[in-house]
Amino acid sequence: MVAQILSIQVGLPRSLGVAGAPDPMDRPWSTGFFKAPIQGEIWLGSTNLAGDGQADLKHHGGVEKAVLAYAAEHYPSWRSRLQLPDLPYGAFGENFTVADQTESSVCIGDIYDIGDAQVQVSQPRQPCWKLSRRWRIRDLALQVQTTGQTGWYFRVLKEGMVAVGMELVLRDRPFPQWTIARANQIMHHELNDQEAAAELGSCPLLASNWQRTLLNRAAKNSNPDSALRLWGNN
Repeated sequence: MVAQILSIQVGLPRSLGVAGAPDPMDRPWSTGFFKAPIQGEIWLGSTNLAGDGQADLKHHGGVEKAVLAYAAEHYPSWRSRLQLPDLPYGAFGENFTVADQTESSVCIGDIYDIGDAQVQVSQPRQPCWKLSRRWRIRDLALQVQTTGQTGWYFRVLKEGMVAVGMELVLRDRPFPQWTIARANQIMHHELNDQEAAAELGSCPLLASNWQRTLLNRAAKNSNPDSALRLWGNN
């Protein structure tokens, strides 16, 4: 199975907004969400692409979330739904905009070669309120979560140079049952299915934060409220 990188985006954190603004969407915030396309080769390191960064390192970035990928296939429907015909690649904060892959065809633990680099799928992306503020659409993060068109994260198994046009060549698929789409369904829609939560939470190649959340749910210890993540300070 082969997919292709259509666009690569990176960006460093910046601070925006005006203190005391009447609209919460205009108040101060820090974000690495604004990412610009790059040309040529770029270094893919263990926690980031060169020139990329995150403002909130508690919830974003790190080894398990080194690179965010998003399906190019989703863009036409979002452009129509949001009435933003010029919505560019990178609009969802992704580093890789990828052709010929979606949440239904990518699985937890998948290993892909990209040139000399190698990456592994770690978890679905959980959209947060900063996506909504970026586009000034208060429920956009919720829309993304509800549709399941979330994107997914890679951990980096081997560092190397990557570039637009490179192929993602599947080398191993240890857990074909755990597509990103299925993981999203369990996490966000099957909140009372403890058996499914336990099964997915026991997948050893799933990111550790997802494992903890799901295994706690299976043990009836917690079922986290996603309202703060989705709506935040908006």
